[in-house]
Order: sequence, then structure tokens, then C-alpha cells
Amino acid sequence: MTRFSAETPRERVRLIVDAITAHRERASPYLTIEIDETSFVDGIGPDPDLGVPWIQFADGTISLDCTDDELERLKGLLSQFPAFKIEELIRPEDADGTNARVSAKADANRIAQFCESVVQEVFDCPEDTTIWIVAV
Repeated sequence: MTRFSAETPRERVRLIVDAITAHRERASPYLTIEIDETSFVDGIGPDPDLGVPWIQFADGTISLDCTDDELERLKGLLSQFPAFKIEELIRPEDADGTNARVSAKADANRIAQFCESVVQEVFDCPEDTTIWIVAV
């Protein structure tokens, strides 16, 4: 693990909490988390043809692009996080999938837990998936 990457659920949550804290302290426009491409092995994890999955956080909103199946899993995940709600779904005509914007009016730890759940449950990544903080 480096300062900007993590590969276990506990390390990923801790890294995301630190990144959210830095994002808020710096008043940066957004924070971006990417799934490492090495997570796309043996048919496990997201479809590499769709590009690297990412999660962005800004102004109390989490944004991510999803396939139809991932969107259904995201909707199911929200039942575990009642304070989080889908604010907007954007389906561009010239792109596959949907951009989901989820309100995340919570503390950094709860937001990090939600992002970790998105990695494992929505993007269907293995437990040892590496994430990268690529923008703070």
C-alpha cells in the first residue's frame, strides 16, 4: 500500500476517510477514486471494455458511472445506507450506462464505508482489489 492506494477493505476505508478529510480541508473541487486495472482478472470484477470504474465525491454528492446491472446493485445497496439517496440519474444518448449521483450528507467514515461497498457490491470487485486516490 502507498499513501494513495489500498488493497484491503479496512485499508480502503481508511484511505478514503483520509482523502475526504484532505478534500474538505483543501476545499478542492472533487475527490476521485479509481479501481486498479489489475482487478479485471479471470472474469471477476468490472468489465474492462467499459473502462476503469471510478467514484467521485464533491459537495456532499457521490457520482459514479454504472451499467444497468451495477445500477440495480446500487439501488439495493442504498437500503443499507438510509441516509444516502439517489439525487439524479443521467443517461447520455452517446454513452453506455448511467451516471448516478447519490446524496451523501454524512461524516467521512460513513461516506468511506459506502464507497467501499460500491467497490465490492456495485462494481463486484474481489476483496483484495486495489483502489487509487487519483485526485484530491
